[in-house]
Amino acid sequence: MRLHALPVRTAGAAENMALDFLLLQRYPEPTVARFRHYEWRTEAFTFGLSQTMDYVRANLPVGETFDLCRRPTGGGIVDHRNDWTYCLVIPRAHALFDAPATQAYRDVHACLTAAMRALGEPVALQEQRHPTEEGPTICFERPELYDVLNTATGAKIAGAAMKRNKHGLLLQGSIEKSRVGALDWDKFQNLFSAELARALGAELVPTPWPDLNEAEISGLVEQYSGVEWMENR
Repeated sequence: MRLHALPVRTAGAAENMALDFLLLQRYPEPTVARFRHYEWRTEAFTFGLSQTMDYVRANLPVGETFDLCRRPTGGGIVDHRNDWTYCLVIPRAHALFDAPATQAYRDVHACLTAAMRALGEPVALQEQRHPTEEGPTICFERPELYDVLNTATGAKIAGAAMKRNKHGLLLQGSIEKSRVGALDWDKFQNLFSAELARALGAELVPTPWPDLNEAEISGLVEQYSGVEWMENR
């Protein structure tokens, strides 16, 4: 198997979410894994597929301007104003697709942890479930099972959200930059992608951006920007 490492793209929140979803649904080589790091055109927040807008509005900054979009994955509210964001798609053909979701979550965060440790960061996986009831959260306020922690401070530094369907497993991940040291993020990206390739048993292949249908991208961006998607889930 191969792991395609795609170029960095910068976009608004709806477009970033649309591109992640289309990398799951419409990738020209559906049997390969694909990975990308991406940037945000403006300050942005995203929130999980099943969350209510009442909850989201009650937990967003007041009086500030930012981009907002519901993700195609689950999880809590994520502040992208100072994060390092990535997407990984594991194809249906890979054994990890059929594994419990917690295993995929742990394996990816173990790769992230190994890359950060190689750069001198004191990090570890959260190995226990949080004792409180599960429910929608602000992503970096409460560490969940197999999130990544800064062992010096106890703060959560990385989490992710997932979606599994007939095409594969989509994982959207975020690292809060303010909770780690002065990392060389290019080195981190190279180390992280290499660790992912090793864990997946895949060959890491730098790959140009795929030829996706521009009309489909535009249509999905419009959907993700619309009231029905944002309000009425």
